[in-house]
Amino acid sequence: MDQRLSKRVNEMATSATLAMAAKTRELKEQGIDIIGLSLGEPDFPIPEFVKEAAIQAIKDNYHSYTPVDGYGDLKKAIITKFKRDNNLTYKPSQIVVSTGAKQSLANLTMVLLDDGDEVLLPAPYWVSYADQCKVAGGVPKEIPTSIETDFKVTAEALEAAITPKTKMIIYSSPCNPSGSVYSKKELRALADVLVKYPNIIVISDEIYEHINFIGEHASMAEFDDMYDRTVVVNGVSKAFSMTGWRIGYIGGPEWIARACDKMQGQVTSGANCIAQRATITALENPPSKIKFMVDAFKERRTLILDLLSEIEGFKTNKPEGAFYVFPDISYFFGKTLRGKNINTASDFSLYLLEEAKVATVTGEAFGDPNCIRISYAASESDIKESMKRIKEALN
Repeated sequence: MDQRLSKRVNEMATSATLAMAAKTRELKEQGIDIIGLSLGEPDFPIPEFVKEAAIQAIKDNYHSYTPVDGYGDLKKAIITKFKRDNNLTYKPSQIVVSTGAKQSLANLTMVLLDDGDEVLLPAPYWVSYADQCKVAGGVPKEIPTSIETDFKVTAEALEAAITPKTKMIIYSSPCNPSGSVYSKKELRALADVLVKYPNIIVISDEIYEHINFIGEHASMAEFDDMYDRTVVVNGVSKAFSMTGWRIGYIGGPEWIARACDKMQGQVTSGANCIAQRATITALENPPSKIKFMVDAFKERRTLILDLLSEIEGFKTNKPEGAFYVFPDISYFFGKTLRGKNINTASDFSLYLLEEAKVATVTGEAFGDPNCIRISYAASESDIKESMKRIKEALN
């Protein structure tokens, strides 16, 4: 890196998921037939009622700068959604709309962390958590889990990781990359630990909330003794297939929301006006309107798990949400495949790209060096063909 750049950016890791997606596009542009299973992006079209709302907003001449924390009627729709889906009650001053849930998370790290503050990250965790914390001066501290525990952190492990410097914990449920879903009972066990440490802020990333195969979504903010120190992060990217529309939002303590509003006002200001108008319509509709997507993902989960079970060396569990499998592939470490030495998950992921022409993401980027992430947000034909290619490349 050019030494004229800041130490901050020189030390920042490139997003592994975006890097693999860029590499996939580059190879496709060269005419190479790559099946991309690296990005977390639904392959369904945006619902028609959302498209129509966006078109109507254009016709209604929405074009001006938006309020930094979001349109008032969008915030009202978010408040209604929180009450309907999560039994959470918020005021408009507790809501901030941002340019994607990623900005929501970045805002939170910037307004809450000082140099040296520790942030607990149950591993595996989403790739950007750690570097967002580092940019804000925080120190990420991983809490390891394993495939045997469905990649969920226990109350005992959580308490053991807490130190006087602990300021925050960030987790996702359903989890990216493992697909794990914390039950209300499991979250209560974690809350019973956290109530003993009132200065720790909880960031609950619930962007995959509706892509849930067990029929129950729980939030740490539901508990009365955690509500005032939990921030819920959500958005419309996954449930409504609106990834490129870049609308995320938070609900949380008013003092945190106002700080995020202040921070965002100096960085991007308000989110896109047309996307906000469309999001109002998306959130006003019940989750049943997008159930067809969830049903399709559930069928694909069964398909990919069945196919992976036929490949020696892949150790899998059964994810309960999102659209990823996170197999342990440490069986291949120390082996040589077609003249290539496999010593890490990154080696294995690169091998699959080069030899099977299938793009995945190394688990090292998610804090688990024994796994890779495979997205099944792809057609059944692509899933079948990719598993066939992987099996052949490993024979």
